[in-house]
Amino acid sequence: MVELRLSIRALQLPTLLILCFFLILGNFHKAEARIRHHKWEVKYEFRSPDCFKKLVITINGKTPGPTIQAQEGDTIVVQVNNSLVTENLSIHWHGIRQIGTPWFDGTEGVTQCPILPGDTFIYQFVVDRPGTYLYHAHYGMQREAGLYGMIRVAPRDPEPFAYDLDRSIILNDWYHKSTYEQAAGLSSIPFQWVGEPQSLLIHGKGRFNCSKSPSVSTDVCDTSNPQCSPFVQTVIPGKTYRLRIASLTALSALSFEIEGHNMTVVEADGHYVEPFEVKNLFIYSGETYSVLVKTDQDPSRNYWITSNVVSRNRTTPPGLGMFNYYPNHPKRSPPTVPPSPPAWDDVEPRLAQSLSIKARQGYILKPPTTSDRVIVLLNTQNNISEYRHWSVNNVSFTLPHTPYLISLKENITGAFDPTPPPDGYDFANYDIFSVASNANATSSSGIYRLKFNTTVDIILQNANTMNKNNSETHPWHLHGHDFWVLGYGKGKFDVNNDTKKYNLENPIMKNTVPVHPFGWTALRFRTDNPGVWAFHCHIESHFYMGMGVVFEEGIERVGKLPSSIMGCGQTRGFHRP
Repeated sequence: MVELRLSIRALQLPTLLILCFFLILGNFHKAEARIRHHKWEVKYEFRSPDCFKKLVITINGKTPGPTIQAQEGDTIVVQVNNSLVTENLSIHWHGIRQIGTPWFDGTEGVTQCPILPGDTFIYQFVVDRPGTYLYHAHYGMQREAGLYGMIRVAPRDPEPFAYDLDRSIILNDWYHKSTYEQAAGLSSIPFQWVGEPQSLLIHGKGRFNCSKSPSVSTDVCDTSNPQCSPFVQTVIPGKTYRLRIASLTALSALSFEIEGHNMTVVEADGHYVEPFEVKNLFIYSGETYSVLVKTDQDPSRNYWITSNVVSRNRTTPPGLGMFNYYPNHPKRSPPTVPPSPPAWDDVEPRLAQSLSIKARQGYILKPPTTSDRVIVLLNTQNNISEYRHWSVNNVSFTLPHTPYLISLKENITGAFDPTPPPDGYDFANYDIFSVASNANATSSSGIYRLKFNTTVDIILQNANTMNKNNSETHPWHLHGHDFWVLGYGKGKFDVNNDTKKYNLENPIMKNTVPVHPFGWTALRFRTDNPGVWAFHCHIESHFYMGMGVVFEEGIERVGKLPSSIMGCGQTRGFHRP
């Protein structure tokens, strides 16, 4: 008996050693980060994403572009060749904070000179947090020409929710006019608005009714073109799917729905959400969500996937796709009509969803209880010398010819307006519910200089446009940071009372957030990322028309700038490789 116990103990020792070895090996592998290389050619090609043929910007022949997949802590290297022939280019990595690499944020005029036609530019940055992010063009209005895609960063630690399969869907709206035609109209006297999009795309696919354009030949609009066959998400019955839903619309706020299926929201802009269930997911341009969907419905049929415009008078037809239960044929239409969308002008459910998004228990990073500076940004529509603009605190933003990051770091004087924009507006007298009695504004390239390592509050205040009884939804995106969403409200922000309603216990952190019609949204962030960062409305035409600001923080802490970002404005004489 004693001999048997000894032999068991002798056996246990090497087993323990082997277990320890594999644990150490596993931790070593877990800590190992990879360098992931991508080589992209960006060019114009004729495509028919909604059956209407037009010039589209592609990446390696695709739109949406290739998904970047990585693991937390990996380094991404993207070699971009600009083959647009007659057009500059820059690509923004939306939601990636660019800690230590502010020059690779990809914002032309802010962090870099554009990539010239025929040139090659290399972006290199670390994806420091897991989650769902995006990339897209950030030059002019190129994003809406098709240059966009998704970034998926896997965590190194287990996630707080379980699923069987992981899929991605990017939502978009689609215009038949080129970005040049739209920009020319926005910059004209009289003002020519871009109008509502012709189609809604679900992961690059839509269906325009060609009969609405009888004068257009079938060479231009052809519903039999396989490029515009409906988007199909094939699923296996009895599984739980993680769907990463993102919006990169040029204009539209959207409601996303899968017929007969509820969705559980678990992630927003790379942060875990205290789970809540929705039938319709309201999503704004620049936002990303992860939802869990159980395929527990009747498996003998398929179901509609729908995308519908909200917050604007709905004239664009819905985007339609197929939730295909295997082994049903993917082209087999559901036996039902697509579900009816929410009322386009009903703000209440959209506001309710915004208020429902809170940080998940166990993953709460509480904000500082007070701030060092408060900046209130009034969003208005204005005229400047008879040209229509969007403005912030009565100042319409204009980009300089020399990027801010370069001029500030290299001490280049005269590159932009040295007068900073105002921290607020005439709170007492401005009526946000009426067309402004004086609709004139000014334009400026001035920026906000923020003290490094401090806490800043931003209050986004919506107001009436230049049309009576009209206020639009604006999704605002902050580069280089995540912010705490402290609250939303109706009407004019009250500094004495609304601050008492702030959620300081479990606010979600995001990089993009809506400000609802005739309402306000309160944000808080730390100025802890040295660089120069854009903060702007993510609607293409609105930013083009001046709806944005720029923050500088800790410029003296920024490292040596790569010469590859130079070559424009007052940096024309700087060396470029």
